[in-house]
Amino acid sequence: MATRWIEETFHADWRPRIRADKVLHEVKTEHQHLVIFENRFWGKVLILDGVFQLTTRDEFIYHEVMAHIPLMALERPRKVLIVGGGDGGVLREVLKHPSVQEATLVEIDQEVIDTSIKFYPEIGKKAFKDKRANVVIADGLKFVVETTEKYDAIIVDSSEPMGPSAVLHSKPFFADCKKALKEGGIFVTQTSLPFHTPAHLASTTKALSSIYKAVAPFVCTQPCYFGGEFCISWASDNAEHHEVPTATLARRAARRDIKTNYWTPGYHTGAFALPAYIQKIVDKASSKPATKRKK
Repeated sequence: MATRWIEETFHADWRPRIRADKVLHEVKTEHQHLVIFENRFWGKVLILDGVFQLTTRDEFIYHEVMAHIPLMALERPRKVLIVGGGDGGVLREVLKHPSVQEATLVEIDQEVIDTSIKFYPEIGKKAFKDKRANVVIADGLKFVVETTEKYDAIIVDSSEPMGPSAVLHSKPFFADCKKALKEGGIFVTQTSLPFHTPAHLASTTKALSSIYKAVAPFVCTQPCYFGGEFCISWASDNAEHHEVPTATLARRAARRDIKTNYWTPGYHTGAFALPAYIQKIVDKASSKPATKRKK
C-alpha cells in the first residue's frame, strides 16, 4: 500500500505535510472537509479544509493558553462563551476553573463534536458530559447577535479566516461579542502565524483597537502549526486584567488547584512580551498605542 502524505494547503508558497499511517475518518460535512488520521509521532491529527487543527500530542498547549490567559486574569469567572472549539479542548480547560458555573460552547458543525468524541475522547469527552457545559449547535455569528446573556469571557476558538470561520474574524462580529461581555470582560481570538500571515494579525488588531480600550496580543509555541510563533489576540475594556502580577496568578492557580502542562504564571506574564517583528505589526495596525505590560 502506498504511503499517504496529507498536506496543509493553506499557504500558497509552501506546504507542510504529515504522513497518514492510518486514516480514521474522512467526510465532507455540510460545512467543511474533515479528515482524522493517525501518525506515529503526532498521534491523532485533525485537518479541516486543508489546515491542520490539532494533534493529540500537542493540543494541550493551544487549549491551555486560550482558556487560562483570559480566565486567570479574572478574580472569579462564572460564565464563559466558547465560539467554535468542537473538539472540546478549550471547554475542558475552562471547566478546570471551579468558579465557572456555565460554559456555553457554540459549534456550527455537529460532525466536529461527534468525531472528536469518537476518535479522540481523551481531549473533550469528559468536558462535554460536565453538567456546567452548555453545548449549542448553531452559527456562532448569529448566536452572539441574538444572545441576551452576558459573559465574563468570550473565547473564539475558530479555524483560519476561510469557509464557515471567515465571519468570525470580522469587525462586526468582534463588536457583537463586546455587547455580549460583562463590563470589563475579556475577549480572545486566534490570529495564527504572524510571520507568514501578518495581515491576519494586523486586521484583527485594527478592528479590536477600535472597539476595546485595551488590546494586547500574546504568543505561544504550537509545534503542529508550522511557521514560528502562534499569536492570540486579547482585548478588554479593563486594562488591569492585562497587568495581573505573576504572584497573584500563582496564588489563583494554587487556590483553583489547576494542573497544566504548558501554562504557568511566569509564562502568562511573559507571553505578552512580543518579538520585535510582531510588535511592529501590532503598533502599525493599532488605532491607539498598543497595550503593554508595565515594567
